[in-house]
Amino acid sequence: MRRLDLEPFAHERLKTPSDSRKSVAFRHCGQASAMRLSRNLRPAAAGAVAATGWGLLERLDTRLFRCDYSDIAVLGKALTRGPSWRPAGFALHALNGAAFGLAFDALRRRVDIEPRRLAIGMALAEHVVLYPLSYFVDRYHPARGEPGVPPLLTNGRAFAQATARHLLFGIVLGRLAS
Repeated sequence: MRRLDLEPFAHERLKTPSDSRKSVAFRHCGQASAMRLSRNLRPAAAGAVAATGWGLLERLDTRLFRCDYSDIAVLGKALTRGPSWRPAGFALHALNGAAFGLAFDALRRRVDIEPRRLAIGMALAEHVVLYPLSYFVDRYHPARGEPGVPPLLTNGRAFAQATARHLLFGIVLGRLAS
């Protein structure tokens, strides 16, 4: 097997490019990755902000719907049972929102639907499709029955509460990511 001999080019790695044509390719690569990062940063940040806003409004909607259901509690108490469950729940919820924002952005680039309608539709579709998985929360969650983690699957108030939260999330995501 022949070996690739790079020794003739070793001295060129140490020099700064003296010809502007040599540096264009390197600068262009940096700009492309920075553009990709900034293109992904906005929808991810929008999703994280929308999810955090949702978490901050939970105390209000638990009174409005008269249902002690908290996504922050479900997530946080699944991670830790100590006093830090609330920050852990907010962090995981914001991370989920950021991932959802990236999925929204990827779909937004492929379909011809107004972004705000798409965000609301995706959020409500995610809610309806994934809500049946609350069976596993009811059955296996380590904090089931504690404050913030009531029985969910057969709880109409919790379903309505989650619907309103997803609607709010979709509105905020669509507004911020567009």
